[in-house]
Amino acid sequence: MADDSQLFQDEVRDVRPLKQTRVNHAVPRPRRRSNRFFDDERRALADSFSDHYIPSHELESGEEASYLRAGHSPDILRKLRRNHWGVQGQLDLHGMRATDARLHVAEFLLHALSRGARCVRIIHGKGLGSRNGEPVLKNKLRSWLVQREEVIAYCQARTSDGGSGALVVLFRNGV
Repeated sequence: MADDSQLFQDEVRDVRPLKQTRVNHAVPRPRRRSNRFFDDERRALADSFSDHYIPSHELESGEEASYLRAGHSPDILRKLRRNHWGVQGQLDLHGMRATDARLHVAEFLLHALSRGARCVRIIHGKGLGSRNGEPVLKNKLRSWLVQREEVIAYCQARTSDGGSGALVVLFRNGV
C-alpha cells in the first residue's frame, strides 16, 4: 500500500496554478452609522416612553402579569410562558431610579432589536427596596413595553428566572 504522500502526489499531478492569485469576493459592507446616530436613536426611544400611559390591553390573571398585542394568537402567550423562544438577552434594572431605568430599557431594546433578538428577559425587581415597598419599575416597565410596536407579548418570568420580579418579552418576527 502506497504512503499518503505518494497518493497525494498522484492526485495533484495534473493541477496547474491559477493565473490570478487573489480572489475578490464582493461582500456588501453595512452602512456605518456614527455614535451620534445611536445616541439620538437611544434618546428618542427613551423619550417615547410615557410614564403616564396606562395599558388597556394588559391582561392580569391573579398576580401574574401578561400582555398580548391585539390581533395575535393566545398561543403566543402559552408558548412564551413555556420558554418556547430561548431568551437571547437580559437586562437587570435592580437599584435603578425610573429615569435611569427608562434610558437603560431604551438602549437594551435598541441593541436587542438590532441584533435580531426575538425574546429577552428584563429583571425589574419586586420593589422591596422602594420607599413604600411598592414596585415602581414593575409598573413603569409594563407601560413602556406596550408602547413599543415591536413588542407583541410579555409575561412574568418563571420562578427560577425571577418570577414576579422579571418579565420575558417577545418581539415581532423580522423587526
